[in-house]
Amino acid sequence: MIHAGITISLDGFVSGPNWGPGRGLGDGGERLHYWVFGGPWSYESPSSGHDLHPVDAQVIAEMNQAGAAIVGRGMFDAAGQWGGENPFASPIFVLTNRVTDDLPTAFTYVTGAEEALRQARETAGDRPIGIGGGADVIRQYLRMGVVDRLSITIAPVVLGGGTALFDGTFQADLDLVDCRTSPLATHLTYDVRR
Repeated sequence: MIHAGITISLDGFVSGPNWGPGRGLGDGGERLHYWVFGGPWSYESPSSGHDLHPVDAQVIAEMNQAGAAIVGRGMFDAAGQWGGENPFASPIFVLTNRVTDDLPTAFTYVTGAEEALRQARETAGDRPIGIGGGADVIRQYLRMGVVDRLSITIAPVVLGGGTALFDGTFQADLDLVDCRTSPLATHLTYDVRR
């Protein structure tokens, strides 16, 4: 199963205005992921995540069941390359056109969405493959028609601008299979109809 998941603001943005390397998720964008950390955090002062709401903790535990994950270079760089350490429970494939010798060795760098998926499938075996942000990476795999399940977490924030998840390049019918809420997020999961 290929499961794409991302967090958006109520107005549909996966990052705030002015996001990028050295600017993280942009103006106010860290508020999207309060649910992951159990409350307010910033790149300068991350929280421990020990106070997670049970619903949010369960969603994270389910995400960690993936046998491999694919993320985009924009997300990777905006997150400060996670300090060179893989923070997830599965191997991470970074989809990028810029492979250089100075990149952290804790990740696998792949050019081309199809090749990244091939390698992720080989690594994951029978376990699910997670497709993470950013928006462009998720849209690529949705357009390829390989995503079985789409999870959208809606943070209770309006960013007013930034990077939109959907840009008019993908249409589909979805079947809601799960809806859970916490004070910091609404977690929606859909099967993608074929």
